[in-house]
Amino acid sequence: MPKLEVNQVAEILKKNQVDPKLLRQIVEEMNLLAQAETSDEDKPPPVKKQWVILISDPDEKLPDHDFTGWVMQIPEDDSPATTQDRIFRAAYDFNATKKGRLHPAKTVGEAIEAVPAKNFKEVELWVKNKNPVLMLRTDNEIPKDAESGSKRSKKNEDDE
Repeated sequence: MPKLEVNQVAEILKKNQVDPKLLRQIVEEMNLLAQAETSDEDKPPPVKKQWVILISDPDEKLPDHDFTGWVMQIPEDDSPATTQDRIFRAAYDFNATKKGRLHPAKTVGEAIEAVPAKNFKEVELWVKNKNPVLMLRTDNEIPKDAESGSKRSKKNEDDE
């Protein structure tokens, strides 16, 4: 649908002999709508984000065992070390609400699952998965041929 200028619409209404009082009211309403549209266009650009994986390692056994974790994003310029503080702040805010007082988040896992995205967005943290995912270990090596890959797999199974 083509967009018309407010002045063009006002001229058309004048040509069709619309009451001046009604014409003025219509033009004022159209100007208000036009201002609302321009304010929506002046939004700041979206925040650039970096990916962070928070690994659940309660017994500090990394890298000897497999763990679960959560995938998140934080602003690109911020340190990943601030991720836990962001979770804590969002959980504190949630626990202060009526729903949070009824079912408070007591652990990081509970916070990630129960705290609404709105609370995380306020502390500039975007949780990409509410349920923890399995983290796999790798030695960052690709075997030279298929046989060595199967030998490596068998060796790892024997170690366990």
